[in-house]
Order: sequence, then C-alpha cells, then structure tokens
Amino acid sequence: MMTISEELFASFKDTGRDLFLTGAVSSHGGNLSVRIGDRILITRSGSMLGRLSRNDIVETGIDACPEDEGCSRELVVHRAIYRATDARAIVHAHTVHTIHRSLVSELIVPLDSESTAILGAVPVVSAAQTIASPEAAEVLSAQLRDHKVAVLRTHGPFAKGATLEEAFYHVSCLEASAHILDISDASGC
Repeated sequence: MMTISEELFASFKDTGRDLFLTGAVSSHGGNLSVRIGDRILITRSGSMLGRLSRNDIVETGIDACPEDEGCSRELVVHRAIYRATDARAIVHAHTVHTIHRSLVSELIVPLDSESTAILGAVPVVSAAQTIASPEAAEVLSAQLRDHKVAVLRTHGPFAKGATLEEAFYHVSCLEASAHILDISDASGC
C-alpha cells in the first residue's frame, strides 16, 4: 500500500475544494483520481470533494480487485480512461452549463479564445446508463484518446491531465466556455 505524500494529498484537497467553491460539483458530487504505475488513488464513494480528508482517498489497482470496496462508483470509467490514454489524473464534475450544453449539442464548440486554444471542440457522448457503466467507460475513453475532456450527456465532463490541477483546468475552461455559449444563445448573438 502506497503512502500518499503531503503534496499529493494537498493536490486532491485543493482540487476538490476548488471544484466545490466554483459550483462544479454539489456537496457530494464528482470524483478525482491519480494513476501511479499500476495503482490508482481515487476519491471514496460519497465523499465531499470540498472537505476531503485522507480517509476519502482510496488506493486500488488498475484491474478489478478487493481494494475496490469504497471507491467512487465511477472507478470503471477512470480505469478505462487510464488504459486508453496517457492520463495521470482525472477530474469528473457536474458543471451546470456544460451539462446544459450536452442536452442541446453533439459537440461543444467554444466561442472564446482560451477554450478554443486549450480544448478545441469538445465531444458529447451518450450512454444508456450514465453513472458507472461499462458503456460510459467505453465511449468516454475512446474520445479522451484524442481530446483533453469529453462530456457524458446529462452527467458532465471527464477531463484528463498530467496532474489534478491540469485536469481541473480543462473542466473549468469548458464550463466557462459553455456559460458563454448559453449567454450568447440567450442574447441571440
């Protein structure tokens, strides 16, 4: 079993707090993970990202194992993304404007310069069961091979990065872009 360094714990705690404070997750929504070799550190099922403690971070393997007990339900999706990509960290949020865009678009095409430069067009994918399903894992991991973030319709974005901070940046950038798109639609621009 791995000992979580102070720096890594601070990264989980700070990212979780930022997700909560920005409204990207509800009190008990979303999840975070980091891959280190063939091990995954992932937030506990039902944890409050805005108030993470060391007990809220569970260590498990890249393959299903008894250590999965207590992990976020989205572990199946995180594993698939790690297997399919070079991701070292994953952030999943329930951002309001991004979820709204997923209801009306197959592709989120930013209007703002930052999101265009950082993310480009962001794919929206669908699954019959959106929470913790093998189908969601398959469609998201396929899109994240070529994109930094993908959105599961009605459920929200999954973003990859070299660090939690980078993955959070992708979620945050997309949410700002989706908000701009919503304002543009409302104003008729």
